[in-house]
Amino acid sequence: QVQLVESGGGLVQPGGSLRLSCAASRFTLPYYHIGWFRQAPGKEREGVSCVSSSDGTTYYPDSVKGRFTISRDNARNTVYLQMNSLKPEDTAVYYCAARWSRSSTVHSMCQNREIDYWGQGTQVTVSS
Repeated sequence: QVQLVESGGGLVQPGGSLRLSCAASRFTLPYYHIGWFRQAPGKEREGVSCVSSSDGTTYYPDSVKGRFTISRDNARNTVYLQMNSLKPEDTAVYYCAARWSRSSTVHSMCQNREIDYWGQGTQVTVSS
């Protein structure tokens, strides 16, 4: 059974940083685009960072551009999300997700939530 397991969430003050990790098991990570999505209470789940399976193409919405960085280590089957200059509006449950690379572009994966597998989520709270 495919698994994506997130870690690294927690409570951080505004302006602080967090790094989320997503460990993948039971599937071949290099064949998949990987993304991070978030969902705040009462809001739709939105894509905040996605990276392509092979050429390093990334997608970020304007709300996080310049503050969030996604990276992947295929040898370790792990994907990371570095979040800097965090704001209270970044508070949400953050989900790791995977999409078979031949089914979508990395942009459509993130913009349209075209997903094959979801992780269980990790809470990020930005508050003083």
